[in-house]
Amino acid sequence: MADLGKLIIGVGIALIVIGALILLFGRVGGLPGDIYIKRGNFTFVFPIVTCIILSILLTLALQFILRVRR
Repeated sequence: MADLGKLIIGVGIALIVIGALILLFGRVGGLPGDIYIKRGNFTFVFPIVTCIILSILLTLALQFILRVRR
């Protein structure tokens, strides 16, 4: 049960960090390499670089959390 508590605290801290980053940057995306197409009343946004960076950060965070639990 203590492990579950640590996991919930870790997830909570991760959510706080993600929320702070969103507040600091104003919106998710907008990095160089993100695809943004606007034609008339049609807008297509594909934040490929943002997705890659978030994937790397989440992988590192989960590896850290899982290592701490052992």
